Parts: sequence; C-alpha cells; structure tokens
Amino acid sequence: MKPLTIHTCKLTTDQASALEAALRARNWKPRTVPYARFAFESDKTNIVFYESGKLVVQGKGTQEFVEFLLEPEILKAVKLGYETVLNPELLLPRLGVDESGKGDFFGPLCIAGVYVNEAVITAWKDVGIRDSKNISSDKRIHELADVIRHTPGCVTDSVVVGNEAYNRLYSKMKSVNTLLAWGHARVIENLMGKRYQMNPPPVKAISDQFAASKTVIEKALMTAGREIELVQRHKAEEDIAVAAASILARDEFVKGLSKLEHQFQTKFPKGAGALVDAAAKQFVEARGAEELAKISKLHFRTALRAQGLPEPPKTEWRKR
Repeated sequence: MKPLTIHTCKLTTDQASALEAALRARNWKPRTVPYARFAFESDKTNIVFYESGKLVVQGKGTQEFVEFLLEPEILKAVKLGYETVLNPELLLPRLGVDESGKGDFFGPLCIAGVYVNEAVITAWKDVGIRDSKNISSDKRIHELADVIRHTPGCVTDSVVVGNEAYNRLYSKMKSVNTLLAWGHARVIENLMGKRYQMNPPPVKAISDQFAASKTVIEKALMTAGREIELVQRHKAEEDIAVAAASILARDEFVKGLSKLEHQFQTKFPKGAGALVDAAAKQFVEARGAEELAKISKLHFRTALRAQGLPEPPKTEWRKR
C-alpha cells in the first residue's frame, strides 16, 4: 500500500493555534498562501491552514506528520489508521471467509465467515486481529476468537467438516479445491441468511483465491450467495474480515482435534510430516486401518504410509 501523501481535516480555533505554535517550536519554515491563516513547510511536507478552518497536509512526510504530531498532540485522538484514509473501502461492511485444517492430516476441515462494519473494525483496532497463521498459541487463538464472537455488530458462522464426512465428500468430489469451494459457499450462504443482524448490509464477500480459476467458488455459490459480490484474491488474510475468519476457523479446528484426542485417547500432531507419519502408523497398529477414516484425511499420502501401502508416483507440477 502506498504511503499517505495528502490529508485534510477541520480544526477548531484552539487546535489551529496549538498547531501553529508546535510548528514554530519545531522551526518549520513559514509560507505565504492565499486565504490561509498560516502555512509552513519542511523538506518533505507542506502544511496549510485556511481561514475556512480546513487543514491541508501534503507531501512525502504526510503520514509521519499525522501519526506523530497532528493526532497525538493536536487532535488528541488516534484514528483507526491511515490506510483507511488512503482506501475508505477498508471500512465498508463486508464478509470475510477462510478455512483451517486443509493441510492437517488429522482433524476436521473448518471454514468460518465473519461480517464486519466500521464499528466492528474500530473495536478491533488494538486487539491484534491478524492472519491465524501468524499466531502460534492455541490459547491466543481462542482468546481472539472469543473477542470476535462477542463484538457487538459482528456476525459469524462456521462449518466444521468432520473427518468421516470429509472423506465421503472428497470421494465424491475428487478435489480439495472443489470441497473448499463448497465449504466457502455454504458459509457465505449461512451468513447471508443472517442479513437481518447486519447493519448496514454487506457489500461484498472476500475470500482467498485457493484455486487457479476464480470460477471454482463462483460455481459453488448458492441462491443468497449470488446476491453479493465475491472478491477472491491471493493473501486475502491481509483484510481484517478474512483474518478474523481465519482465527475462528483455526479455533474450530483446534477444538475439533482436541475432541478427537479425547475420544481416542491419543495425541494427534498438527500439520503433516515425520511426527504425523509416526502417529498415524502407531494409530493403525493399535486400532486398525478401518478406524483411520474417523480421524484423518485419507487422500493424504500419510494414510498410505501408515497402512504400509505403496504410494503412487508424484506428478511434476507444471504451470499451464
């Protein structure tokens, strides 16, 4: 995102006097500008306060000036962030959708959706809502998920696909992306069914683009989901609505995995790799291969290794 290079706002007489004094104290160079009560400049910023009460800040140093002088010393209030000045769309009411568990051999696939508006986003300013992959603590994930679910005005929904259901769906769909698209579409449909709780109504839904073609989710959308604009993009978790959804989805995954561990009295490592391979092999030896479908995603190569079955040759991926 480009840095802020222009900012305008209204100042009271007292605020204007305080700003003029602050600029003089910092040895800013005075300027003469028509219809201005005062004007100053530095090597990278121009400041003009007009008789109308309007303040205009321009130049490469605008963001620094607003962040470190104007808001804390003059306005005595810090706004959500300058990215919202650059891009007011960041405050638009919208849905964010994300999933967790896709890359985990053990445990469910969880898809979550979150509705946010300006009030919700403002309430989260200092909470630490960010992509769940950047939060290593399950405890912190749960704490943030609790904040999200209990923020006034926020509306949420989750779809948890347990392992047996996941394996049935995969057997039918033959594609993780198709399964993910169905889950995303289901969550969007569920959220749109709660529109009466959303004020104002959402103008779009944002999702990560996990498939090569954007039509994968678009084709899966249901009746209500087709009534809203769907925006798919890479690194969608940079949007706070999607980041919040990623936290809810991860929280649901962690809870689902914990239930499996309690049910089978076995520790199931997250992700995939040597520890997961060892745990899967040990599980099969203790309980039999027929139980594997209850706790894992059978299309992973881990399932074959756990049962001592040969793995098909890996196909080389080539960009078309």
